Amino acid sequence: MTIKHCGPGPTRPDLRGTPLPTPSGRPAPGRRPTPDGWPGAVAAAWGLLFAVPSFVWAAGSTLGARSTVSPSLLKLAEDRATWFVAVLWVTGFLKLFGALLGVGLTRRRGGRTSRPLVLCGGGAAVLLLWHGALFVAHGVLVEAGALAPAPDLVGLTRWYLYLWGPWFVGGGLAFAAATTRYVRRHEDRRGLRRYGAAGALGALLLSLASTVTGIG
Repeated sequence: MTIKHCGPGPTRPDLRGTPLPTPSGRPAPGRRPTPDGWPGAVAAAWGLLFAVPSFVWAAGSTLGARSTVSPSLLKLAEDRATWFVAVLWVTGFLKLFGALLGVGLTRRRGGRTSRPLVLCGGGAAVLLLWHGALFVAHGVLVEAGALAPAPDLVGLTRWYLYLWGPWFVGGGLAFAAATTRYVRRHEDRRGLRRYGAAGALGALLLSLASTVTGIG
């Protein structure tokens, strides 16, 4: 004797709203950033916040600079040296470019856009990590008594050790994480890794040259 089940049958999952797979088997890219894009958002916020002091000082104010940067740089800002003001404006816009770069790394783009994104992301990560590490290492050596600070930097070493050094390192880590995640989520991982490595190597060589020559 067979007992028939008269209750409702098994429910089927509602697939409405689920992105259809592409011919390659991957879901079609959506319009919104994926949750994995948060490192790019952090890098964008870092660049935006870092641009504020440059524009403030370029506009003629020395707010926050008097006790945190070298007196020689402070004097240039106060004297409104044309070339130095121009440098402040340029660095401000470069930091805004870094913010846009972070935004670009929040979601997957096409190949033509991805290559310069990853190239610049790798370069930004190395440049920031290099400068931040130099600030921290110099501060540690000065605090340990192994190195005497320059006369115009007496009293400022701790600002570079506890503020500017960690700030640069944090930005470098943000761009490194954003670039790495971007490459891992992209179908052309191998090709993009080459661009990221090229950007990182170029930034490393530039940083080494800057350190050896004392320029920058």
